[in-house]
Amino acid sequence: MTETVFDVGMTCEGCANAVKRILGKLDGVTNIDTNVDAKKVTVAHGDAVTKEVMLAKLTKWSEASGKSVALAA
Repeated sequence: MTETVFDVGMTCEGCANAVKRILGKLDGVTNIDTNVDAKKVTVAHGDAVTKEVMLAKLTKWSEASGKSVALAA
């Protein structure tokens, strides 16, 4: 199991729920932890899904919502 962390400009639980809904649809994602205060999303996943695929899905949401999304450093 791999963990990938994203910096996401979430401002409320609505944002967090949208991120969970988007990532939860991907095969291989086993757990999604959102922290609105820290603006972090930690995703536990298997090899079936890559960080690039998850980032692409979140970027599409970002463009529609105006929220920032990036892989955490």
